[in-house]
Amino acid sequence: MMEQYVATKEKYKDCILFYRLGDFYEMFFDDAILASKELEITLTGKDCGMEERAPMCGIPFHAADTYINQLVKKGYKVAIGEQVEDPKLAKGLVKREVIRIVTPGTNLSSESLEESKNNYLMCISYVGKNYGISVTDLSTGVFKTCQIQQAEKVVDEINKFQPSEVLYQAGVEQVEEIHAVCERLQVSHTEAPDYYFNLETDEETLKRQFHINSIEGLGLKDSPACVASCGALMQYLHETQMSSLSHINHIETYSVDSFMILDSATRRNLELTETLRDKQKRGSLLWVLDKTKTAMGARKLREFVEQPLLYKDAIEKRLDAIEAINKELIVREELREYLNTIYDLERLLTRIALKTANPRDLLAFKTSIQYLPDIYNLLRELPCERINEIYEDYDSLEDLYDLLEQAIVEEPPVSIKEGGIFKQGYRDEIDELRLAKTECKTWLADLESKEREKTGIKGLKIKYNKVFDYYFEVTNSFKSLVPDYFIRKQTLVNAERFTTDELNTLSGKILGAEDKLYALEYDCYVELREKLAAALVRVQKMAGYIAELDALCSLAYVADKNNYVRPSLNTDGVIDIKGGRHPVVEKMLANDSFVENDTYLNNAESRISIITGPNMAGKSTYMRQTALITLMAQIGSFVPAESANIGLCDRIFTRVGASDDLASGQSTFMIEMNEVANILRNATKDSLLILDEIGRGTSTFDGLSIAWAVVEYIADPNILGAKTLFATHYHELTELEGKLSSVNNFCIAVQEEGDDIVFLRKIIKGGADQSYGIQVARLAGVPEPVLKRAREICNELIDSDITTKVKDIDIKPALSEQPKKKETRSSDYEQLSLFSSPVEMTIANELKTMDLNNMTPIKAMLYLQELQERLKQQ
Repeated sequence: MMEQYVATKEKYKDCILFYRLGDFYEMFFDDAILASKELEITLTGKDCGMEERAPMCGIPFHAADTYINQLVKKGYKVAIGEQVEDPKLAKGLVKREVIRIVTPGTNLSSESLEESKNNYLMCISYVGKNYGISVTDLSTGVFKTCQIQQAEKVVDEINKFQPSEVLYQAGVEQVEEIHAVCERLQVSHTEAPDYYFNLETDEETLKRQFHINSIEGLGLKDSPACVASCGALMQYLHETQMSSLSHINHIETYSVDSFMILDSATRRNLELTETLRDKQKRGSLLWVLDKTKTAMGARKLREFVEQPLLYKDAIEKRLDAIEAINKELIVREELREYLNTIYDLERLLTRIALKTANPRDLLAFKTSIQYLPDIYNLLRELPCERINEIYEDYDSLEDLYDLLEQAIVEEPPVSIKEGGIFKQGYRDEIDELRLAKTECKTWLADLESKEREKTGIKGLKIKYNKVFDYYFEVTNSFKSLVPDYFIRKQTLVNAERFTTDELNTLSGKILGAEDKLYALEYDCYVELREKLAAALVRVQKMAGYIAELDALCSLAYVADKNNYVRPSLNTDGVIDIKGGRHPVVEKMLANDSFVENDTYLNNAESRISIITGPNMAGKSTYMRQTALITLMAQIGSFVPAESANIGLCDRIFTRVGASDDLASGQSTFMIEMNEVANILRNATKDSLLILDEIGRGTSTFDGLSIAWAVVEYIADPNILGAKTLFATHYHELTELEGKLSSVNNFCIAVQEEGDDIVFLRKIIKGGADQSYGIQVARLAGVPEPVLKRAREICNELIDSDITTKVKDIDIKPALSEQPKKKETRSSDYEQLSLFSSPVEMTIANELKTMDLNNMTPIKAMLYLQELQERLKQQ
């Protein structure tokens, strides 16, 4: 057996081999040492003909999924070495083979899969300076591909799909960026072998998988990079799954130019599918919009959110559907009620195709298609283009429902080899064997009663075990009454076991009938499963329609309940929002206390809005709500506003907040500048830019200079000219309103009440004259002595206000190709000392040289008290 194990392990060196031995999966040698550590299970040993015992650990086979999921989640591959013949029938050593390799992108365990999220596996190829991207979700059969010319868009696709595993071709130019984004997303990534990307092999692989004579039928004739990527991905799937994968039966080609591009920073900052801080769905845009009733619908809605549309006609189709659904509220609620009965058809189909579906899966399948005719009838009540298209192509699958209704019992078993699956009347042979089995058991009871009366042994009983089959058991107290025709089978401490010729005959009938019944039910079940698999394409089409209807009903329901309006769409670059609200924040606030705000941006005189005001006043919320309303409009959703006219945007960029990335050695400011550089390089005049506190991570003069230059660069229509919301604490930037025609100042209204302030959350025209930072610090609970000193320092800084110098800055050099050199004045860099007395300077110097690490807490408190006394006495 160990020789067999070593030979198998040699073929799967990069995997942890789960080797089936009876009721356990065992691991040996290095695999055992690694698995015992990662899974926290006991490491033992086994004699295997070597000088030392082989390290060994094992897990029960019925609990394997849990342990496999743990290993796969940590990035390991697990090879399942299974017994492929019945040990009872095996001659000599039981034959074992690896039947499947489980990886992060191919894990089909229900425990590991999120219902509302696809588990994507991605492959990246590089052919003729083009990138081929292909993604598949093995659990649903989804397979998509596209060809990309721009290298930076490869990373955008990884961010969009967020796969759990990435394969890439050696020589891909973006390999460092791929590594970086995979590490950040905690995605398993592997350089695939070169033979995966041989174009001839890839073409043959695809033709075999999709049963075609030419790849023209897949729409990939002019996309060799896609052929390489798709072919490599299919080879990987065949090598790991070792099955035909019939549920992957078509390739969907798409273009990145059909969807709004959202980089990773924008996805994080807008909290589209998870919150920035807790990584939870609650508090995200998806949390607000997702009121779907099915797992398929939840995945489809997530796809809508992650891939906003760019073409007006496609968006209007969705908006028309939502409007039609909400005009018929009773129909909508009936439709959602029927959708609530549908299980995850896509993943049920996969289990049927891969021959792993059990009888309860088929019952769930039957339940899921039961009300498809009722849904069909409701669609007639919703006249609009997209729903009419679904109605015309609808398939109620009534033949499949009738088949399952006749076949499967209402409470089927999990196992397919222990009978009890089929209803009475489904198959005559099954009914006959069941009857024989039942009658034989009656005969056993009659025989037991007859022999008890005949022998006078009151405690005589017929029992059964797998070793001796059926037998009579007689306790020692009645042993003297045992007749001569009883044949002894086994002697126990307190009893003896016997059989008779009549009992042997009945036992053979019962066991024969039972074995035949189980074998026949198994064969009938396999036949039934094959019939369902033959209808795979029909069911997949309907699963897609149900998912889309569910997503549209969810958007309609949310729009109705939250008082959203249908947005108008334009291609003129105008964003005009009246009474806009943040979709998430308004749900978090009680008593409808969210303050509405207007937004107006265009490509001319209102291109850039500079927003000033204190922290906590609502600048970031206002800017994010504008971005989210724009994005919601382009996914085809109604929006939280009184009215909205949205100019289609090709990209939304956000630069909101940052934190040190110590692992990569990047500071807050470096991250900020990287994001700003990315925006300025990739934005177009049709983009929407959300910029918050540019330049805050460095000194005041440097930060102001960078922020000023960025605004000038964006404002110039000959360079960029993008619509921008720019929040800042540099009040000096408000001077740009008079210098650049496309810049407008706005601020958050604040009401002062003595030393306190009240945030009115309302955006008004004009710039703020102060940041109210000290008042905000007071609200946060900063001690009064600190606040008092801060006011003193603030007054001193006001005396050296640089605003007057800013007014003199010439705007023209920043926009011309050859700016004039400006003389540097030493007064521009004068700095004000924060310590105005010798005592304070002395104390400051003492603190600089103080060795705090070697000072006890008591000593530190006494020293602090001494400093306070010295300051009071000055």
